[in-house]
Amino acid sequence: MIGLFCFVLAVLASPFKSKLRLEAENAALRHQLIVLRRGLHGRVRLTNHDRWFLIQLYRWFPSILQVLTIIQPETLVRWHRAGFRRYWRWKSRPSGGRPPIDTELRVLIRRMSVENPLWGAPRIHGELLKLGFEVAQSSVAKYMVKRRGTPSQGWRTFLRNHAPDIAAMDLFVVPTIGFDLLYAFVIVRLDRRDLIWINVTANPTAEWVARQITEAFPWDEAPHYLIRDRDRIYGRVVTRRLRAMGIRDKPTAPASPWQNGFAERLIGSIRRECVDHIIVLGEVHLHRILQSYARYYNDIRTHRSLDKDAPVTRQIQRIGSIKSHAILGGLHHHYVRV
Repeated sequence: MIGLFCFVLAVLASPFKSKLRLEAENAALRHQLIVLRRGLHGRVRLTNHDRWFLIQLYRWFPSILQVLTIIQPETLVRWHRAGFRRYWRWKSRPSGGRPPIDTELRVLIRRMSVENPLWGAPRIHGELLKLGFEVAQSSVAKYMVKRRGTPSQGWRTFLRNHAPDIAAMDLFVVPTIGFDLLYAFVIVRLDRRDLIWINVTANPTAEWVARQITEAFPWDEAPHYLIRDRDRIYGRVVTRRLRAMGIRDKPTAPASPWQNGFAERLIGSIRRECVDHIIVLGEVHLHRILQSYARYYNDIRTHRSLDKDAPVTRQIQRIGSIKSHAILGGLHHHYVRV
């Protein structure tokens, strides 16, 4: 009865509607019938084409909301708003702008920001301009490494800045062919890992150690700090000599050899690369061997911590035939171009 009443009202109101409006409502009704026939054996499902068709009719003739039966009018309005947002998102898509930055330049920006934690975007941007890169400062800030806290130097940088003023010393034991014990004394600078002093004795005393320190460091080249362990051989004579030379004594904690790691690493290299392969005949023999190894260590041997360079920088040779020179009787060799 209600449906018949609505039909009668629609017929009575039809003369007052425009022809285009009637055709739009008829098109909406016919399309709803098509959708219903398509989904007789299950739930009614609308495709994107159905939604697009109804949205277009709604844009032109909003009155079709009165004849919708298979969907709610609010659903059609929601579809229309979603389509409007997608359309303007497509319309507002970037059509040009700045050219993309090369991968190598992005890697360089990140490298600069990592290696220089105290630099900001303006400083890195200035360096890039001097290297011939045309890039905006905002792009540099975009590709920099983001840090949470206040920028500061790392421990590696801190140690490198102080290493030239620090040296380390230590003693190690070498047995002879007659099972006697000889003591080798070494001093190494932390900056270039150079072995600046090495000597041998059979009877180490505090006076002997103090004399070695005096001979190792001229008065104008003494380091500010000298690291050592807590061996009893370093008595008051040694500490007074260090104080007189303007060197601050830095003993390590008890039973903590890792705190004197540079000297310990040097002693390990001397053992693995020299004395472990030689039978020591006596004090003079060991002194000659260690002096030969010290020259090899400082002038020839490459170090990983120095980027594969020697403590005394070696020049790169590119021209000439390669010749080898035996060191320590052929235990090691030096290769040069001549």
